[in-house]
Amino acid sequence: MAHGQVGTALALMDAASQRGLAGPATQAVTLTLRRRLEATDLHAQASHHHQAHQLDQAIALYRRALAIQPDFAEAEINLATALQESGAVAQAITHLHQAIAQRPDFAVAHYNLGNALAAAGQDPRPAYRQAVMLAPGYADAWYNLAMAQEAAGDSGQAQACYRSAIAAFPAFAAAHLNLGVLLFNSDQHEDALSAYDQALKADPGLAAAHSNRGNALRALGRLAAAADAYRAAIACDPRLAQAHNHLANLLRDDGRLQEAAASYRAAIAAAPDFAEPGYNLGYVLMELGEIAEGFALLTRHAVQVCGAQSESVAKHKRRHDEEQRRHGAPDPLGPLHLAGGGAMPGPAIHHHPGIAAQWRGDHPVVVIDDFLTPDALTALRHFCADSTIWREVYDGGYLGAFPEHGIACPLLAQIAAELPARYPGIFAGHPLLQLWAFKYGERITGIPLHADFAAVNVNFWITPDAANLDPAHGGLVIWDQPAPLDWDFAKYNVDAEAGRRFLQSQGARSLTVPYRANRAVIFDSDLFHETDDIHFAPGYGNRRINLTLLYGRRG
Repeated sequence: MAHGQVGTALALMDAASQRGLAGPATQAVTLTLRRRLEATDLHAQASHHHQAHQLDQAIALYRRALAIQPDFAEAEINLATALQESGAVAQAITHLHQAIAQRPDFAVAHYNLGNALAAAGQDPRPAYRQAVMLAPGYADAWYNLAMAQEAAGDSGQAQACYRSAIAAFPAFAAAHLNLGVLLFNSDQHEDALSAYDQALKADPGLAAAHSNRGNALRALGRLAAAADAYRAAIACDPRLAQAHNHLANLLRDDGRLQEAAASYRAAIAAAPDFAEPGYNLGYVLMELGEIAEGFALLTRHAVQVCGAQSESVAKHKRRHDEEQRRHGAPDPLGPLHLAGGGAMPGPAIHHHPGIAAQWRGDHPVVVIDDFLTPDALTALRHFCADSTIWREVYDGGYLGAFPEHGIACPLLAQIAAELPARYPGIFAGHPLLQLWAFKYGERITGIPLHADFAAVNVNFWITPDAANLDPAHGGLVIWDQPAPLDWDFAKYNVDAEAGRRFLQSQGARSLTVPYRANRAVIFDSDLFHETDDIHFAPGYGNRRINLTLLYGRRG
């Protein structure tokens, strides 16, 4: 009975009582109606406070209404909502179960129970399913069920539920948007584009739909339209960092590096905690010659994303981490730690004037001994020994450190910048594109035969010579044949057997460069090469470490 109906009935009963016509049964009904009216008034007051986000007052009034009328299902539901909003999720679930016990057919109670269960980290799907069974046109319940199915990894059921939400409410922009994401992730790019278009038809200002529409257009090869979609997203919401980042990626791939850098900076400004744009900008700045700033951004990215590691299943990684721990470094399984790595006040590399003259022929190779200055070598050894950057694990028994792991320290930025300045005839304007470091155990075969994607490869070693038990080996083997330019990356960089067959067919000859501490080998990165057999002494300080800098693009 509605509030107005209760009031009318109560007035009639009061009139009958005044005329002496009301017996005990009528008086009991009158008392019940008075209690219900009082509970309804308290519920209305509670709702007013609830809408004003005055949760303590609302909760107290809902409780008073229920004390007067315990079977007041609407009050149970609204009390549960207020409790959930105040963080008392377990109490909310209890009250929703009580509401459902009173009104099993109350779809809203099942829907709210689903929301509370989801907030408590429990499976909300049975509650949402009950809500849509009771009310098949309940679009919000279908939508939340879809999100729960998606969280459970059931993309097919999630898509079906989003479609049911849309059938119940065709202008449900968020349902169209989320359906589009699922379709895109299933490589159904045309269907995803259609879903995003429907989302924008319902809500033209939905920035995420514009941005995701750009992703679909990009996947379909419609790059100009994709850029327009990203710009539309930014116009709707200048703080949408993803759209700035996506636009920057398009500009970068089109070679418009300065424009890409500006868009990456806009993404960082919009969302400083969003790590990806800083990583991308770091590489763009490297290519633009702004190596120090690029490295600083890559290090910032590493600090953002490199949390504590889990203990590796690989024996050689567990052994390394234990050795590093005994060495006195911070816990390798803890958060990222960078030990020094600052730039030198003076030069970091020695100048060898005769080296440039050795860079001749179609596929040159030059060897530089006494590569780093003593202070730079000492500092780099300390950085590589005590930093917890060795996070890439390879089956061959070695470990890698990449910019996303923290290897891009200021000292390496200085080395990378000094090389082209010292030897312009070798680097010939080739920008720095990538860097990494590898650390090996005492006796392994190392990295197999491959070529790299760059024009110039700089490979140098820093472990003391006393660690190398086979001075004639332990370095690098380079062949005099480059990878064919029509081979893709997977073939020339990963397929060692294909490389060996090619070298044999060409009658290729190899050059072995023995390991020496502080030796650098600079060569045409197109040339096939591999790590020579390694036989180093055991012990953490004896682990072979090489660092690689890649400049320019092959071909």
